[in-house]
Amino acid sequence: MNIRNSNWITAGTAELAPVFIKKFTLSAPVKKASIAASALGLYEICINGVRVGDLRMTPGWTSYKKRVQWQEYDITPLLKAENEITISTAEGWCIGTLAWENHHHLWSDRIAVIASLEATLENGEIVTVNTDNSWSWGRGKIVRSEIYNGEIYDQRAEITAIGAAEIYDHTTDILTPQDGCDIREIEWLPAKELIITPEGDTVIDFGQEITGYVSFSVKGEAGHTCSIQHAEILDANGNFYIENLRAAKAMITYTCNGERWEYHPHFTFMGFRYIRLNNWPEEVSLKEFRAVVLHSDMKRTGHFECSDPELNRLYENIVWGQRGNFLDVPTDCPQRDERLGWTGDAQAFVRCAAYNYDVHDFFRKWLRDLAADQREDGRIPAVIPDVLGEGGAGSAAWGDAAVICPWQVYMAYGDLDMLRENFPAMKKWVDWIRAQGEREEVWNTGGHYGDWLNLDPNYKDEDQYMIATAYFAYSCSIVIKAGKLLGCDMSEYEALHTRIVEAFRALYMQDGRMLSRTQTAHVLAVYFDLCREEEKASLTADLAQLIHETGDHLATGFVGTPYLMHVLSENGQNETAYNLLLRREYPSWLYPVTMGATTIWERWNGIFPDGTINTPSMNSFNHYAYGAVGDWMMGRMAGITPIEPGYTRVALAPMPDPRVEWVKASIDTARGRIISEWKYEGAQVNYTFTIPAGVTAEITISGKTELCGEGRYSFTV
Repeated sequence: MNIRNSNWITAGTAELAPVFIKKFTLSAPVKKASIAASALGLYEICINGVRVGDLRMTPGWTSYKKRVQWQEYDITPLLKAENEITISTAEGWCIGTLAWENHHHLWSDRIAVIASLEATLENGEIVTVNTDNSWSWGRGKIVRSEIYNGEIYDQRAEITAIGAAEIYDHTTDILTPQDGCDIREIEWLPAKELIITPEGDTVIDFGQEITGYVSFSVKGEAGHTCSIQHAEILDANGNFYIENLRAAKAMITYTCNGERWEYHPHFTFMGFRYIRLNNWPEEVSLKEFRAVVLHSDMKRTGHFECSDPELNRLYENIVWGQRGNFLDVPTDCPQRDERLGWTGDAQAFVRCAAYNYDVHDFFRKWLRDLAADQREDGRIPAVIPDVLGEGGAGSAAWGDAAVICPWQVYMAYGDLDMLRENFPAMKKWVDWIRAQGEREEVWNTGGHYGDWLNLDPNYKDEDQYMIATAYFAYSCSIVIKAGKLLGCDMSEYEALHTRIVEAFRALYMQDGRMLSRTQTAHVLAVYFDLCREEEKASLTADLAQLIHETGDHLATGFVGTPYLMHVLSENGQNETAYNLLLRREYPSWLYPVTMGATTIWERWNGIFPDGTINTPSMNSFNHYAYGAVGDWMMGRMAGITPIEPGYTRVALAPMPDPRVEWVKASIDTARGRIISEWKYEGAQVNYTFTIPAGVTAEITISGKTELCGEGRYSFTV
């Protein structure tokens, strides 16, 4: 079966949610049968009234002009002598509104589907049904379904054919088998509390912010229309708050037919913890509502727990933030009129992501879209798939996702093909940076996001070029390592890297000290090896002093935060790192926890201590980037870090602090589960490690390293 031999078909008019219909007969019982399908838009197949498969939001979000995924399903049990296929559709990412500028029709001006069914009958006959103009199109119960605005659904309606489908003249060369993770309903959360707000609204709290939708059962008179709105938080007075959703309606509108039905949306999702019921037709019963968690189906691999309940909640918030934003692409947030695959967020969090879940296939798919959307000159758009066009394309740290993400995925899973496939895009990005400005070793041109959302009083606009040159050096160093692994001569880039580091030191350092007095400047200089080895301790001491001068809190933004704690712990300031981790006051990782957060916030101060809410224009309460601290919790607190790709050789070097009584962490690798534990007992610390077969561990405690193979090991210091 080759889906490319089929035809794209579309409705006779620019319908918002057309249904495509085909009836056919079979002359004998079915031995085996399958159907392959895709869409410009989103699709859902039913055969003889039964939904095919359990995937959601198919065919997924890709760079549709170059890559459209198709899925294949086993439909053997569904076919009969007389059959009807219906394919329901919606605009989805391909056609519907995206981003705050209300972009639409970015990849197609109308919904289209393509499908190919093949059935082998018990009499040996092979029957093929392809999409063509013998199909009909019509309307069904879904009036409209959109990514940002939700779904309008009329339970009274039945599928009604209106006219013949038309062939849509669109290439099939872009079709590719699905290469990412399946999107599925992963978990179902019961309603936790029914609230009547001070303003009189009926609100349900599910107790956890999720990405997905609500499944509910309702009965009302035929024609009665009710609706559900979604929100992340309640305001300081306990009222329903949706201002931070901006233009996104995030609403389900449901029209009853007089009978009780259980319903959930089909082609949309929301980021929410609370829902508001409007014009509900019956007394509200919590047992009729469930929150459905929707995201890419990834295997959970990493676990962390410790003696501090608030740190455990922080780690759960990190995991929930990843779950909420890893829905086919690594989005920044799942609730407002954005939900885009920001490259800066992805590169900041990728290492933490690979601790928590098996994200190999997830990033492989997304990086293929990154390569597809890379400009001819080498620039990387700010979001992938590219929605913003020239907006933000070529920004330092954001574009560097083209280099950092493949490298971190390679280190986590040891898949050299990941580097081989992405190396052209990695090298092309570095080559583009070389061409900027008058000196190829300095990146001091263009506009950059800089240390996004930082709080540093010493930060200046010109620091964006210091950051750009630092990331230039870092990406160049990774390209060198990747190229050597692939057998390439990287001498040219080694010489370039030397010049970049020399230029960085000449422009941004003096006598071994940073000229910029920002925390992030010191973090990047140390972590990216832009200073001499003997300067790292003094620069980190300067960093610790800056933290103290800032009020003993971090001031880093999206650029500095992922590496801040590593620099402190690795260079003699582990106590300072724990000071930051354990701080409860704003700004800190635990401040949102004290405010009741169940995911990671976009801003350190999304909600102020008095309960008032920060600017609604950009204030997401499910934004995973600052959750990058999770890789320090796994890699430094628990001490589990891969030395060689795929954890064939691993460092087990925990860095405890007596303010945390015990830590236990584990990660499931291709070779088995690695476990690291430590516990204070009086004046001593007991360490226990479990190493699976095929893994060599360098266990380091109090500066002494021991090489160990498979087994369980205990040490007391």
